[in-house]
Amino acid sequence: MKTKPILYSCLFILLGASCASENAEAPADAASTEQTSVGQSAVKDETSSPNIVQVAIGSKDHSTLVAAVKAASLVDALSNAGPFTVFAPTNAAFEKLPAGTVEGLLKPEKKADLKNILEYHTYVGVLKSEYMQDGQEFEQVNGGKVKITKNGDKTLVNGSEIVASIVTSNGIIHVINDVLLPK
Repeated sequence: MKTKPILYSCLFILLGASCASENAEAPADAASTEQTSVGQSAVKDETSSPNIVQVAIGSKDHSTLVAAVKAASLVDALSNAGPFTVFAPTNAAFEKLPAGTVEGLLKPEKKADLKNILEYHTYVGVLKSEYMQDGQEFEQVNGGKVKITKNGDKTLVNGSEIVASIVTSNGIIHVINDVLLPK
């Protein structure tokens, strides 16, 4: 009589272990399919506020910046939770650069240089212009520093005036009329 409960207990344990090993294999399969999926920028959400990249894509004045972000493979990074502050040069700002500069930077062999320039426009954290103080310096993603100056009610970054600020779901965009070049 005592062997039946022990036998049932052993069968129950074996059955449980068998189920556990089958479940242990499932996440590995799920993980392998996740590796083939795309990044954060592919998430579609019609109800949330747009992120930095989505706002830039929607701006007719930032198509050059968007092309540069895509060429530097930074779309997913700037679509993540952040928060980020991006000093966003307008198309007119890119047109101020010497002829052929933008086209040259968009070439695959210049990706590292382009990424360095774009990372110089990006700060990890939110910098609201009303809280920026004259003489402050902020370390950008590429390790370089930008300097803030105040001229009356105007806020400038490396001498370029912040002409507009747009709050996004993952940070803030400060629109500027110059391309900031790392020193």
